Amino acid sequence: MQLVAIRLSKHWDYLKSGIKPMSPCQTFIETLRSQGFRITPQREMIIEAIAHCGDHIDAEQVFVHIQARTHSVNIATVYRTLELLVQQGLASRIDLGKEHVIYATYQHGPHIHLVCRQCGQVIDADQDLLLALNKRLSAGYQFAADLQHISVRGLCNECKMK
Repeated sequence: MQLVAIRLSKHWDYLKSGIKPMSPCQTFIETLRSQGFRITPQREMIIEAIAHCGDHIDAEQVFVHIQARTHSVNIATVYRTLELLVQQGLASRIDLGKEHVIYATYQHGPHIHLVCRQCGQVIDADQDLLLALNKRLSAGYQFAADLQHISVRGLCNECKMK
């Protein structure tokens, strides 16, 4: 209950002060600026696309989304900006195999994708598995793993039965 009260009081302070909490998009932009990166209009559109999609998105989907607004962004800029977000810890890159790479922001939350290497089916696994794995890695190897977003390849039940 104390944690809830602290969060509510902080939110109330924001409301009283007239300051609104930053959106994820604004947070990403401010984080990059504070680290010395230029925020061009093209980068800003790419950041908006991934921050507001709310799910996984690939570079081509970001590109198509932006092309509906302007043709001043090329696919190479999309890839470079997505990689910058990954390098800065603002997004994660997930290889689903068969040359399909998707991106998600940290707000998407930790989870595991089970990817069938035969048919390509993607199954979301229970994220509590990550907690147990992280504890074992920490205790056994003194290693702090980044387990925000993982894909594991194998065979789905249908392909395994074939």
